[in-house]
Amino acid sequence: MRRTLAFLLLLLVRAMPDARAQEPPPGSRLTTLAGRSTVYAPHGAIATSQPLATAAGLAVLQRGGNAIDAAVTAAAVLNVVEPQMTGIGGDMFAIVWSAKEHKLVGINASGRSGSLMTRQELLRRGRTRMPEESVEDITVPGALSGWAALLERYGTLTLAQALEPAIALADSGFPVSPIIAGEWGTTVERLRRDDGARTTYLMDGTRAPHPGEWFRNPDLAGTFRLIAAQGPAALYGGELGQRIVDRVRVLGGFLTIEDLRAQRPLWVEPISVPFRGFRVWELPPNGQGIAALEMLRILEPYDLKALGHNSPPYLHLLIETKKLAYADLARWVGDPDQMTVTPAALLNDDFIRARRARIDAARAAEGVAPGAARTQSETIYLTAADRYGNMVSFINSLFDFFGSGVVVPGTGFALQDRGAGFTLEPGVANTVGPGKRPFHTLIPAFVTRPGEDGHDEPWMSFGVMGGGMQPQGQVQVLLNLLVFGMDLQAAIDAPRFRHYDGKRVGLETPIPDAVRRALAALGHEIVSDATLRYGTGGAQAIIRLPGGRGYAAGSDPRKDGMAAGH
Repeated sequence: MRRTLAFLLLLLVRAMPDARAQEPPPGSRLTTLAGRSTVYAPHGAIATSQPLATAAGLAVLQRGGNAIDAAVTAAAVLNVVEPQMTGIGGDMFAIVWSAKEHKLVGINASGRSGSLMTRQELLRRGRTRMPEESVEDITVPGALSGWAALLERYGTLTLAQALEPAIALADSGFPVSPIIAGEWGTTVERLRRDDGARTTYLMDGTRAPHPGEWFRNPDLAGTFRLIAAQGPAALYGGELGQRIVDRVRVLGGFLTIEDLRAQRPLWVEPISVPFRGFRVWELPPNGQGIAALEMLRILEPYDLKALGHNSPPYLHLLIETKKLAYADLARWVGDPDQMTVTPAALLNDDFIRARRARIDAARAAEGVAPGAARTQSETIYLTAADRYGNMVSFINSLFDFFGSGVVVPGTGFALQDRGAGFTLEPGVANTVGPGKRPFHTLIPAFVTRPGEDGHDEPWMSFGVMGGGMQPQGQVQVLLNLLVFGMDLQAAIDAPRFRHYDGKRVGLETPIPDAVRRALAALGHEIVSDATLRYGTGGAQAIIRLPGGRGYAAGSDPRKDGMAAGH
C-alpha cells in the first residue's frame, strides 16, 4: 500500500501542470515572505513575537542570567505589550533542556475547570455547545504558577526580579507595534461589553490603539507589584484571587477561591518519535503535541523531497495526514486522568500503518472535523538559550484574543476562556466537568540528535503559535529543515498551508495559482486570503550550533517579533 501510494503521488507530480510555468505575471502574487537573516550568536539567543520582549530577555542573558530567567522575563513583558495573546490570566507550558542534568523536562501549567462547571449546569442554561469568549469558559489561570515553578527549579532570578521590566513598561508605556495593533483592532466590540476590558484596553473607552500609539497599563503594573511582594499566593488564594472569584461569580462563571488555591503545575516527561536521524519531542496530553508526532510517523516512509516543496502532491499528502492526526485528537485526547487510550497507543506501528492506509493520493477526504471542540487560539511562543547550554521552549496563551474578554476592574489583565476547549459531548476524555484540564492547543516543541557519546544532545527549541495551526505548522517548519535542508530563517519564512476542517484549506499568498488549481482539482476547497489572515501562526526557533559553539535563531515575519543574541 505504501509503495502504491508513493507511486501514485509521483505520477501526480508528473501529471500536474508546471506550477512555475503557470504562475501569474510578476507583481500579481508575492513570491516569498522572507525579509530577514538568521541570527547567529556566540553566547546566547532569544526569539519572541515582540521586540521589547526580546530586548528584555536579551538583557537578562547579557547580565549572566540563564535561559529560564530570560524566558519568564520576556513572558511577563509580553503580558504588557501583546495583551490580546497572553498573560497571567492564561496557561503556559514549557520544555527545558537542563544542561546540568543533561536531559529534557516538561512543565504543564494549565489550570483546571472551576468546581462549579458541570455539563448539567451548562445544559440547564440552554447551551447546546460549549460557549465561546464567555465568562462561562473561564478556567483557573495556570501561567503564573508555571513561571514561579520554572524559576524556583531552574532559574537564578526571583519572580520579583523577573517582573521588573514588565512593571516598568506597564507604568511608563510603550508604542504599540503594527501586527499587534491590527489584531487588537478586531476585538473592539467585544472589549466594549466588559467594564474592566473597556477601561483597560480601549483608548478613551472607544477604540484600539493605532500602530505606534503610546499605551500604558498602570493597573497591570500594580498587579505585578502585588505578586512581586506576595508571590504567586496573591493570585492562588490571596487578595487578587478573591477579586477574580468575586467578579467571575457575579458575571455567571464557575470559579471558587478553593479552585485557585488548588492550582499546581505538573512536571511531566516529554514524549517523542524519531524522524530522519533526529528525535522530535512534545509534551504529553492534555495538549495536542501528539498530533505533530503522529503526522511525522505517518509521513516517515515517503520520499517527500521527490514530491517537491509545496507542490500539489506534497501539500495534498500533508493535508490528508493532518486530517487523520487531528481526528484522533478530537476522539482520544483530553485530561490525561480521563483518557482511555495512551499516547503510546496512538503512535505504535500498527496504528500508524492503519492510519496511513486511509490516505487517497487522488482525492481529498471530507475528513473528521473535531466536532464542537475549539481549535482556534491566541498565543505567544518564545524560546531562549544561554551560555551555559540551557534551552527553553515556552508557550503562554489566553486562547482567544483577550481570552474571555473579562478583565476584573483594576487588575490590568484578561482572563482566559480555555474552557471553550471542552466539549458537551458525553462520555469522551474531553467532556466538560468540574476540576478537569481541558484539551489544550499549546505545544512547545524540541528536537534532539545523537551526540558523539551516543546520548541525545539538544539541537533545536522551537514552536509555532496559533491554535490548531500549531502541529501542522511545526511539521511544515521541520520538513523545511530536515527534508529540504533550508536555512533556519528560510524554513520559518517559507509559505504555509492551514487546513481548517472538512476540505477547507488556506494557502499563503506566495503559493502559486497553478498549485491552487491543482489542489482544487483534487477536491480541496481553497479559502480566501481574508479568511487566512493571521491564521498561519508565528514561529520562533533556536538551533544549537555544532560542538555547542553558539546558536542560530529565527523569528517569524508574520509577527512583530525578532530574534537577537549576544
